[in-house]
Amino acid sequence: MGYQSSCCFFLFVSSIFLSFSFTSCLEFSYPPSSFDPNDASIIVNDATRGDSELGGRVIRLIDPDPVKGTAQNSVGRVHYAKPFQLWDPRTNFVTDFTTSFDFAISLPKQQYNSSIASGGLAFFITSEKSLVAPINSSGGWLGLFNETINGSSSNQMVAVEFDTFKNEWDPSSIHIGLDVNSIVSVNSTIWNEGIFSNSTYHHRATLSYNGTSKAFRVAVKLADIVGESETLSLTYNVDLSKVLPPKVYVGFSASSGQAAPTQLIISWNFTSPVIPNDEGLEMWKVGLIIAVVVFFVGMGLIVGTFWRNSRRKKPEEVDDDSMDMDFEKGTGPKRFTFKALVTATGNFSEEGKLGQGGFGGVYRGYLADQNIEIAVKKVASNSNQGKKEYVSEVKTISHLRHRNLVQLIGWSHENGNFLLVYEYMPNGSLDSHLYGKSNRLTWPIRYNVVKGLASALLYLHEEWEQCVIHRDVKPSNVMLDKNFNAKLGDFGLAKFLEHGLGSQTTVLAGTMGYLAPEYVIRCKASKESDVFSFGVVALEVACGRRAVEHKEQEAKVVLSTWIWQLHVNGKLLEAVDETLNGEFDEDEMRCLLSVGLWCTHPDYKLRPSIRQAIQLLNFEIPLPTLPSQMPEVLCFPPVPSYRFNYTSSSEATCQTTTSATTTSSNQSTSFECFHPTSSGDEVSALIHSS
Repeated sequence: MGYQSSCCFFLFVSSIFLSFSFTSCLEFSYPPSSFDPNDASIIVNDATRGDSELGGRVIRLIDPDPVKGTAQNSVGRVHYAKPFQLWDPRTNFVTDFTTSFDFAISLPKQQYNSSIASGGLAFFITSEKSLVAPINSSGGWLGLFNETINGSSSNQMVAVEFDTFKNEWDPSSIHIGLDVNSIVSVNSTIWNEGIFSNSTYHHRATLSYNGTSKAFRVAVKLADIVGESETLSLTYNVDLSKVLPPKVYVGFSASSGQAAPTQLIISWNFTSPVIPNDEGLEMWKVGLIIAVVVFFVGMGLIVGTFWRNSRRKKPEEVDDDSMDMDFEKGTGPKRFTFKALVTATGNFSEEGKLGQGGFGGVYRGYLADQNIEIAVKKVASNSNQGKKEYVSEVKTISHLRHRNLVQLIGWSHENGNFLLVYEYMPNGSLDSHLYGKSNRLTWPIRYNVVKGLASALLYLHEEWEQCVIHRDVKPSNVMLDKNFNAKLGDFGLAKFLEHGLGSQTTVLAGTMGYLAPEYVIRCKASKESDVFSFGVVALEVACGRRAVEHKEQEAKVVLSTWIWQLHVNGKLLEAVDETLNGEFDEDEMRCLLSVGLWCTHPDYKLRPSIRQAIQLLNFEIPLPTLPSQMPEVLCFPPVPSYRFNYTSSSEATCQTTTSATTTSSNQSTSFECFHPTSSGDEVSALIHSS
């Protein structure tokens, strides 16, 4: 019996015991005198914790603090960390529950009694998959629904809303309403607009549900504003077992529109009794005996098979335990649970997908406990090469710290799910701005991006304790933060090299169009090969087009070849990106194009170091005198002919071959390194093919 089979057997039989156990209740209480919103059991999403005007700690679902911004068009959520059993799927028994809470809503004085759209607050009961607010759910959607999902039974959402603005779908003016999978209330009652004038007006809501009669009751005691308090109530019969899953979560959601009301939770109580179990105590005892026996038998099977498999394990296999030991030696990035990253990314929602790389997708996420946005790279689990790049990435970048490098926040590799967690870059990758649908960059930003990329390479090549060869410098690996500062990322192909050593022989890796000639032919990665890639990126930034563009005229297909010809003909500035509309500094443009040509010189010995490139970009040294004729690709000493299979951002496999024909496969493109008997044009075209 294999290791996985043993685990499955153990879990299956153990589940027999678990099915006999009693379903637990959920009960918690936070009276106003001891309400602690910092309690770990209360999970805060896009909300803040602070003090109320009357003293004491509160949760601000919407915080219009002018220091932090107006909080317009915002959403804030909190929920209790543990679910409770609403109904038993075996018996269809539905439990009762009661919750009460003190809350306050206050519009800014300049927006009080105006027609400016605001939002509201809601208590919700929902499934685990709906704990994160949907996108575009601010304003009248109350952070519960949006235009796309409104009215869908898949929402699994029941809410009591306290609406502060009349939207087109609302049955009356501002109201209290009961919502079932839709923002259109199934029952509602009007409330007093005067309660919005002061956030010190605390109101108490009591909500109760009877599982037998299916009656959902809402009672709200409003604050004493004009000499006497007022109580509002509504009742609606709804079978929650037809709307919600057996286990549900409870919490609060609030939103703002153009107006940003203060929306506070001051106290919260919740009680739900135990769901009775008809199996009885005797069956529970039987289950306990079975569980004890199965535990020892199962543990014996697991330990035995694990020991046997560990003896057979191949040395080259990627092992989770060994990765843990290696990764945790580093400092900075931390381990995340797979569940935490599923929650952060909305179960890797396609709506939050930022892009697709060579070995997996990248998803936008949010860490509620740290209040930061993240980007999560999900490495394809069926790719052994992807796993290797995952290990290389963590081992490499976890040691590196520089303002122009993408920061690795953490990692996770549970059950074959390989995940990398990075800081979120709001402006995406450089390539999306050069030849994508994003807005084109202005000249000052472009020039600063190139200098930032050069600064990152200087740190990798000269300033860290070891020389780091990136091996995949290209626009899609250059990210832009909120201020459009360049940050180099994707270290899956990076290699360490001791300072003073010229190069390292390795399998071919990288992206065609950015590979230096000597690297393609000899498979020797070096600082000079990184500088070549940097030069190609510099030319792309100046010209606003790809390194290789097959749709162009033959003379313009390879970017560097075309620019060399323009330089030879004295027409260098004809290469400038037309979308700049002439709005650029001519001296800086000539400098950038010259740096790009110098860095892409076919002879690696004649390229500048990255430090020299930075000095040129800063006008600290004079521009080089470039050859009056385009340099030819150098002839190297005779070497065997190799065939390489490659995909973008992947290592290639090398096999000696006597054939000189280019072949292809379904999974990748094949190309060959030719003997020096090939002409310079053939080799140049080969290097830049993609």
